[in-house]
Amino acid sequence: MRFMVIVRATRASEAGEMPDGKLLAEMGRFNDELVEAGVMLAGEGLHPSAKGARVRFSGTTRTVVDGPFAETRELIAGYWLWQVASLDEAIAWVRRCPNPFDGESEIEIRQVFEAEDFGDALTPELRAQEARQRAQIAARP
Repeated sequence: MRFMVIVRATRASEAGEMPDGKLLAEMGRFNDELVEAGVMLAGEGLHPSAKGARVRFSGTTRTVVDGPFAETRELIAGYWLWQVASLDEAIAWVRRCPNPFDGESEIEIRQVFEAEDFGDALTPELRAQEARQRAQIAARP
């Protein structure tokens, strides 16, 4: 099972405050453990929402809204993509994670959909298309 592990933003992360060397070292050690265990597939920190945008959809209309965005608790400061056996295993790994910020912070864990989750709606043609896309992505340097 794949899980997106989402580090929620804080006022400090939205203000662009960077982690100190101690936290970077702790996170580096934690990421090493994830990699060595075969859990981590990807992981990155994100710039504050002030450097981003949202695109709102309403039928065929697209509206671009530039950041920053007001509701910090709804924003993402970073993420991992993990391959683990269960939600319980993902929770166990998050419990071992260094606190990503001074004070209070929150990490959300969400399972990623797999092809079989879509049942018959994912036709053989769509499965082939997805396989082709994954192969193209994997072939990139």
